[in-house]
Amino acid sequence: MTPTLRDARPDDAPALAAILRAWLDETPWMPKLHTPDEDRVFLRNLIHTQTVRVAEDTKPLAFLAMDRGLIGALYVAPPARNMGLGALLLQDAQQREPHLTCWCFQANLAAQRFYLRHGFTTARETDGALNEENLPDLCLVWSRPKDAAHD
Repeated sequence: MTPTLRDARPDDAPALAAILRAWLDETPWMPKLHTPDEDRVFLRNLIHTQTVRVAEDTKPLAFLAMDRGLIGALYVAPPARNMGLGALLLQDAQQREPHLTCWCFQANLAAQRFYLRHGFTTARETDGALNEENLPDLCLVWSRPKDAAHD
């Protein structure tokens, strides 16, 4: 498989919503607050309001959404995990923005390890009172090294 990266299109919303829903369905600690139809509407709106990048082969396999350096979503379809697609999308974001921020649930240990491996550091922890799920979370940040060349 040789994945390519591209900007998401409105017609990607159902496929991206399915990737998100797969993660929600396999994550027992995550409350299910929205229906699959609401997920599709959410993704369609995200595509129109944020930078959403898709990793695809013959179909979307992973996506990253961000708004001015704030990563709001990074999900990989189950069959495409551990193939480097999340890293590819994150590296693309790191090339586009000099500073990145993301919020990660404290229970999502795999995501924490992933971001820390890619140079993020924990900026703060919260009890989750301000997120929709009311789950404890972490704010992770990354900045491009000052001596790093940028295209």
